[in-house]
Amino acid sequence: MSAGTSLDRSMARALAWNTAAKSLAQAFSWLSTIVVARLLTPYDYGLVGMAGVYLTLATVVSQAGIGNTVVYVRDLTRRQIAELNTLSIIVGLFLTMFTCVLAAPIARFFSAPPLRAVILVASITYSIDAFQVVPKALLQKALRFKLLSTIETTRFFCQALCCVALALLHFRYWSLVLGSIAGSLIHSVLTLFWMRHEFAKPHLANLRQEVRYARHVMFSGIAGYIYANADFAVAGRVLGAVPLGVYSIGWGIASVPVDKIASLFTGVTPAFFSAIQNNKSELRRYLLRLTEALSLVTIPASIGLALVADSLVLVLLGPKWRDAIGPLRLLSVFVAVRSVATLLSNLLVSIGEARFVMWFTTGLAVVMPIAFFAGSHWGINGIATAWMIVYPVTLIPLYIRTFTRLEMHLKDYLSAIMPGLSATAVMTICILASRYALFPALRPLPNLLLTVIAGVATYVGALLLFHRDRVASLFRIMKSLRKGDAPIEV
Repeated sequence: MSAGTSLDRSMARALAWNTAAKSLAQAFSWLSTIVVARLLTPYDYGLVGMAGVYLTLATVVSQAGIGNTVVYVRDLTRRQIAELNTLSIIVGLFLTMFTCVLAAPIARFFSAPPLRAVILVASITYSIDAFQVVPKALLQKALRFKLLSTIETTRFFCQALCCVALALLHFRYWSLVLGSIAGSLIHSVLTLFWMRHEFAKPHLANLRQEVRYARHVMFSGIAGYIYANADFAVAGRVLGAVPLGVYSIGWGIASVPVDKIASLFTGVTPAFFSAIQNNKSELRRYLLRLTEALSLVTIPASIGLALVADSLVLVLLGPKWRDAIGPLRLLSVFVAVRSVATLLSNLLVSIGEARFVMWFTTGLAVVMPIAFFAGSHWGINGIATAWMIVYPVTLIPLYIRTFTRLEMHLKDYLSAIMPGLSATAVMTICILASRYALFPALRPLPNLLLTVIAGVATYVGALLLFHRDRVASLFRIMKSLRKGDAPIEV
């Protein structure tokens, strides 16, 4: 078997295991979210959302730089990995202490005194997660995605179970906090059980190149966090805890399912992009085929959520979450755009463009908060609209850089996403017609079920009618990978 075919089959297996794991994890997450949302209040979610504005940033600092460096840099010695392992523990302990210092000022900033205790307790996760950063990266680099998928599924199951149990015991917002800590502990214990690495005293002089690379990746993660979470900060600061809680639910329903689908690819592609980082033709082939497969699922899922947002919220969460319908619709359209661009940053970092990605995300960290603040004058719907209008424009430099480095044409990329776009357009027309012409007076639950059935049937039918060759090509590729045949160029 050729090296290229072997890598293709490895990616196919990785995606298969990742799909199974993410599907189970998503089922646990959705079930627990529905149960917990009915037990808790918008204030509980809003308070944890305020804490998450900072806590997620610290998580990026503790994990992104060092972990990605181990994955992307191909020639690290065992000694260098041991030094990076120690450096990860130092960073995790520092972040725990630093978070404890910042807990009170953050609580005063949001005018929410209970927030201080939430942040103090949650800070322990940085020390816990620090032990699994390098071992997890080594498992990724070794392409052991079956094991990684099993660990992640176990983590989500335990976290979901803990959240539901604590919510039933009336722990209120502590259900979300303690559930997250339990998930981190399970993740670290299982990762260390399967992959351990020794420690060594860090000598930064010997890690100059690796530290610089990690710094670029880390600052990219920090900037990415800032623009990705600035909407929560603005909503919490300008609008208050209850609107933030409503917005958080809308964001979760709109983004989490599609993000889980996208993470099937982004969770495994860094290691594979790194393995072929000097082969432009293979990088182009992987990017186009993965983008095509991703768009066939994420675009209709996102637009479908936008179209059934009113019935979905009323059926799953109840009338008290009615205000989440508007943000859910707007954010679903934004997520459809973001989903097809998720692979670009990973690819650029893998071919040595970490510095460009850092400056790109820094630009977003400046532009998006301004857009959110301007949109907040129209409430949470205005903030969601800022995502939908401003974010697609900011992606232009990222696409230009990717196409230039890979020597790829725009028409090739558009050809890859056209099946998903055109079939989704047909699905949209069908859903609008069925909801407002055929059964407009139905109650929310039957309306939702009939709409989903009509939408899925129309989407699949449009794909088979207008893009039968493309769908057949993807099936032939999957069949060839399963049998070990040569990869098929399409």
